[in-house]
Amino acid sequence: MINTHDIMETINMMNSESLDVRTVTMGISLLDCADPDPAKACEKIYNKITSRAARLVPVVEKISTDYGVPIINKRISVTPIAMLLASAPSADPVDYAKALDSAAKAVGVNFIGGFGALVHKGFSAGDERLIDSIPRALAETDVVCSSVNIGSTKTGINMDAVARMGEVVRAAAEATAHNQCMGAAKLVVFCNAPEDNPFMAGAFHGPGEPDCVVHVGVSGPGAVRAALAKLPKDAPLDQVAELVKRTAFKITRMGQLVGNLAATELGVPFGIVDLSLAPTPAIGDSVANILEEMGLESCGCCGTTAALALLNDAVKKGGVMASNHVGGLSGAFIPVSEDDGMIQAARCGSLTLEKLEAMTAVCSVGIDMVVIPGDTPAQVISALIADEAAIGMVNSKTTAVRVIPAIGRKAGEELDFGGLLGYAPIMPISTYSPSVFIRRGGRIPAPLQALKN
Repeated sequence: MINTHDIMETINMMNSESLDVRTVTMGISLLDCADPDPAKACEKIYNKITSRAARLVPVVEKISTDYGVPIINKRISVTPIAMLLASAPSADPVDYAKALDSAAKAVGVNFIGGFGALVHKGFSAGDERLIDSIPRALAETDVVCSSVNIGSTKTGINMDAVARMGEVVRAAAEATAHNQCMGAAKLVVFCNAPEDNPFMAGAFHGPGEPDCVVHVGVSGPGAVRAALAKLPKDAPLDQVAELVKRTAFKITRMGQLVGNLAATELGVPFGIVDLSLAPTPAIGDSVANILEEMGLESCGCCGTTAALALLNDAVKKGGVMASNHVGGLSGAFIPVSEDDGMIQAARCGSLTLEKLEAMTAVCSVGIDMVVIPGDTPAQVISALIADEAAIGMVNSKTTAVRVIPAIGRKAGEELDFGGLLGYAPIMPISTYSPSVFIRRGGRIPAPLQALKN
């Protein structure tokens, strides 16, 4: 039976509480575009993307208009490009990045993800060339995003890749120092990367996915915060969790509707709803504010990790009842620069990098959109990546690092990316050297739980 109260409540969430569908992302397999001739491969890539995604933007915009649902971003994810480079040993990977960039602009999406590699157990043909090219590729393109998976619960952590990625992150920032170090903001390093993630910068189209598919990423931290604001301040935490579950159900149901409509209209399978609470720099649209609504004076104080664990679990429980296919990352994002509450907590010193790391053990993703001093050594960045990967590996969850070394700037200053990426204070990081540990290389073995099967 249709509940008119629920319908009106959802409409109010969209009108006054920043509820939206954050992204509709089309995943496209490029495996059939591999060619030993790099020029032919790039031509195939461009042609397949522009043909498959030709109607993506107009279809999604029509759904948004017809149903009154704000849909903020239209994006594309593709097969990790390193897989295509294996058949073209003489290719310059940057040419492939430029083909992606041109195709994405031709169809009108705001980002395209998949310029990456899966190296959690070692490097195969094409992987090292692609990784070495990332700083230049991100500097010479506008909407291309890159991700590299360096570990998993089943395989352990590839520390040779970790060491290399610390250098790549720093080089990506240096190559775009004139543009707010934007290259590093479009690069993420994963452990346990999901193959169906619709959110950038980590989206890629996994080899186990269909040839073409549509995924949806919802949002709605503002709606959750507004719902909690109506609870009495002495309401027990199980009531808090129940309210978050009911709100997450409504948010996810909207994403399911949009995904089904888009898939039907585009003639491709519907993939998953990623029910992550994705914040924005807009005031009130903040995961940190949800935690503060639960009763914390400031995000980052003692109790933050426990509150975030409650939130993340309740979001998953509510969302999974609203969709047959929940996937991607699904939970609560805590990117500093994209969350006004996180920004304010970092500014006042309540939120530190060490506390963020603890929080990543119980939420989606990891150290995300964190700006660090420009003189941070590559080995320190590698060690931060290793720490996050270890949390993901041991807990059988996705973790990631997207940090931006602010070249030429120091802790206490700010870096402003503009738009959805927001701005952030530069957070201090321990520079006691982990270089001997990082230089050892090899692999950190998988934990024993990897042998469950």
